[in-house]
Amino acid sequence: MRLRSRLHRLDKHLYAAVARTRLPGLEAVLPRLSRTADNALLWAGVAGTFALSGRRRLRRAATRGMLAISLASPLVNLAGKQAFGRKRPVADVLPLNRLLKMPLSASFPSGHSASAAAFATAVALEAPLAVAVPVAAVAAAVCFSRVYTGVHYPGDVLAGAAIGVATGLVTRRIWPEAAEAGRARASATAPAVDGDPSGEGLVVAADPAGAAARKLREAFPRAEFVPPGALDRTDGKVLAVAGDDTSVGPAARIALERGRPLLVVPSGTRDLFAAELGVADADEAVAAYRAGELAAVDVVETAGRVFVNSAGLGVYPALAERREARHRRIGTWPALLWGLAEVLRRDAAPVDLVVDGVPYRAWLMFVGNCRYGSRGAAPGRRARLEDGVLDIRLMTAARRLPRLRAFGSAVGGRLGLSRHYRQWQADTVRVETPSGEVRLALDGQTVTARGPLTFAKRPRALHVFR
Repeated sequence: MRLRSRLHRLDKHLYAAVARTRLPGLEAVLPRLSRTADNALLWAGVAGTFALSGRRRLRRAATRGMLAISLASPLVNLAGKQAFGRKRPVADVLPLNRLLKMPLSASFPSGHSASAAAFATAVALEAPLAVAVPVAAVAAAVCFSRVYTGVHYPGDVLAGAAIGVATGLVTRRIWPEAAEAGRARASATAPAVDGDPSGEGLVVAADPAGAAARKLREAFPRAEFVPPGALDRTDGKVLAVAGDDTSVGPAARIALERGRPLLVVPSGTRDLFAAELGVADADEAVAAYRAGELAAVDVVETAGRVFVNSAGLGVYPALAERREARHRRIGTWPALLWGLAEVLRRDAAPVDLVVDGVPYRAWLMFVGNCRYGSRGAAPGRRARLEDGVLDIRLMTAARRLPRLRAFGSAVGGRLGLSRHYRQWQADTVRVETPSGEVRLALDGQTVTARGPLTFAKRPRALHVFR
């Protein structure tokens, strides 16, 4: 009680000091700014501007910012204010032109400050400094304006801002940051390749009309170019594939069979594997080939096929198609939730699976090549590409309200709260279905295979340029 009394006296002293402050030019601006931030309207406007910008990083910043506010606002207004019930300041020491209408809610903590700090923190996680710094400055001005206009003590603002920063950071648990090129590393390196600078002995499978093929032809005039899917009819010293993730698995299978290193050239669509190797575009693929540095990475084999990222069963194939249509615009995690809502609304049904001898009724099953860094049905990124394990995730079906529970499990599994979400690691996993047929998505490509299926790791089997 003595500590609270001392803090309250300090708060009143600081409040009086701000009341005596005169800021010429800001006497009218700060009250208006404070009113603009009512009900987070200011931040909704900024987020809308970001969303319409056409820039992916700003769209992600907008989504994360509003997500952070949706967490901070109820935490402060429904929990914090009710728990503490602090009375508002007596604002008779402030000039009339600075006073705002005194809110009826409790004073501690400040909801405006929480929303401002939450939005600014979330934007800083996604946007470039040229955007994040001005947003942070406006957020700081909103926080200061709450004391300057007499509606909060400084302690209210500091507590609200701390809650806002914390909830902004918590959004990384719910929705991971955009994958960074080269984040995943393979510690086991293979012998370096001394390739011919002109491309002698290099065979490239690529769309002849694609931009990647044009770049590679300029860089490697003596390389052999074949249509996509025709690598099995060649026998080069080095194999290359220009395309998205769906193209890498078939090329990896051929490279494994022939004992050849593989150069992955991103096509600009969904190139997660190339990004995790640190290869962001065709120019970086050329540089990787000429540097000759190889990494030995894991692959997974099932039903005579190979994949480098993940496989999905149940509603996952349909879900993957819908996710792919939107992930560039709004991010993987929001795109997955949107796609899941669509799939469940269209009378999708859970499937019966027997996983390592244990029967389940499940909405989806995810099998990842190596351990992914986040929970839930939309894994984020991998820290390594050669850890020797499968990352297995299962979203089971409940008897009552199965569709609603499925959606809740996707969100709750992300937070570690859902009892219908299971996750474990192994080096192999066996899957059966009553019909004997299994529909699955391998690195985004949908196929139907005869079961039972065994997903088996091939540790450090594939040599790739990075």
